[in-house]
Amino acid sequence: MLNVNGVAINFDGQNLFSNVNLQFLPGNCYGIIGANGAGKSTFLRILSGDLEPSKGEVTFDPKYRMSVLKQDHFAYEDQTIFDTIMQGNARLYEIAQEKDALYAKPDFDEEDGNRAAELEAEFSELNGWDAETEAAKLMQGLGLDSNDMYNTMSTLNQTEKVKVLLARALFGQPDMILLDEPTNGLDAKAITWLEDFLIEYEGTVIVVSHDRHFLNNVCTHIVDVDYGKIKMYVGNYDFWYESSQLMQRMMRDQNRKAEEKIKELQNFIQRFSANKSKSRQATSRKKLLDKITVEEMPASSRRYPYVGFTMDRELGKDVLTVSGLTKTVDGVKVLDNVTFTVGRTDKIAFTASNEFAVPTLFKILMGELEPDAGTFKWGVSTSQSYFPQDNSAYFTDTEDSIIRWLEQYSKDTTETYLRGFLGKMLFSGEDVYKPVQVLSGGEKALVAISLYFAIMRVNPPSFCMLDEIEAALDDVNVVRFANYLRRMNQKTQFIVITHRRGTMEEADMLYGVTMQDQGISKLLALHAHEAQEKLGITT
Repeated sequence: MLNVNGVAINFDGQNLFSNVNLQFLPGNCYGIIGANGAGKSTFLRILSGDLEPSKGEVTFDPKYRMSVLKQDHFAYEDQTIFDTIMQGNARLYEIAQEKDALYAKPDFDEEDGNRAAELEAEFSELNGWDAETEAAKLMQGLGLDSNDMYNTMSTLNQTEKVKVLLARALFGQPDMILLDEPTNGLDAKAITWLEDFLIEYEGTVIVVSHDRHFLNNVCTHIVDVDYGKIKMYVGNYDFWYESSQLMQRMMRDQNRKAEEKIKELQNFIQRFSANKSKSRQATSRKKLLDKITVEEMPASSRRYPYVGFTMDRELGKDVLTVSGLTKTVDGVKVLDNVTFTVGRTDKIAFTASNEFAVPTLFKILMGELEPDAGTFKWGVSTSQSYFPQDNSAYFTDTEDSIIRWLEQYSKDTTETYLRGFLGKMLFSGEDVYKPVQVLSGGEKALVAISLYFAIMRVNPPSFCMLDEIEAALDDVNVVRFANYLRRMNQKTQFIVITHRRGTMEEADMLYGVTMQDQGISKLLALHAHEAQEKLGITT
């Protein structure tokens, strides 16, 4: 249905990728993966027609309809939620608007009646009479109240706006759906619903995502953006990953054998080239040697940050005790008698359907908010670090470069140390002098991660809370991040707000913040080992 022929994109004289030849067919779901900055979103923009390639072409039959997930969360503030969703089918929305305008005319005549009849017929063909029902189902599936359908978008918080725009992309049974990080901002229940929706969807899906579990559940093909090329593989994410690792091992083994053969031939030539009886044989071996080349492994565009911590002192037995925390925000009780304890080797992941509940809890624990009731107590041997979901406050009202900005938070202010640390966090060369104000959202997140890891490196905390930190990481690094927390649990205790199941799998305990009647939150705890015992899982 959609064909990519010889596509290349060039920025500032550098090819992001070139000579891309792919075909996307109905009934398949294609997951686009790659490192941060590899060009995944750019490629998606080319497929959608939003960006012209430097070379090549993308062809899509105009009789089919393509739907794209919009990223501007504030573009529809004055529109109703229903109108915003309905605009996912642009033609249907145009017909509805024209119909309403015709019927509102005070001098409605015969010509208007004929036009209205034509519009009604087309409206029916596009299932317009079911539009409200479909929009309601999409809202309910994503965790929104369908009774709010005729409220304006300005009444929603950012997470709810994300869900509405996703519903807009799914509305009206499009022939092709393009989604860029659709799971960002979704809770686990909404992600599961989206997976089920896409599995049952009969058209073509092309999705950019760093969530390997999501890719595993929905994808029939993986499109890998790496080495300046874009290649398609049959299978889900795990199949691609295992296959790529196998190929890497085969190439290493092949190179090793070639190197061994070269060494063997070199030794033979050195030993026998001066021996007349062996001269002919040595000459033939020399010719063979010239033909053998060791194929270098191409360096992947995926880059991996590295941080190591050295604790100033060992963590004591008492880490954190929370008892009866209660908090009301804007007249709504979001925390109700929250009680839990944190052990010395625990890593805890919080999940919540209410986006305010867990950040409110974290702000209380960090002293930024006062609870209405209840207490909490940190152990005397603990120090704390906090990575908030919204890092914008750190980057406003500053014209500093990255390296100068980081300097204010580091005990070691030498340029050698700061450049070395930023290099480990994937900012190298002249990148360290880039003004923080011009950074993209993902780059800001990585800089903020660098900040907290730099603080933790020179002044290691015994306790750390992280709010959706994986949103800035590519697919491979999400896995590495979860494993990293597992390795660090003997030094620093982590509480993580997350929607990524890979991070949840590495947690010792899961806390679920559930919404009860009247908006009151309850905290449910699940020990990983208890779940394993009940399910009969052995490790």
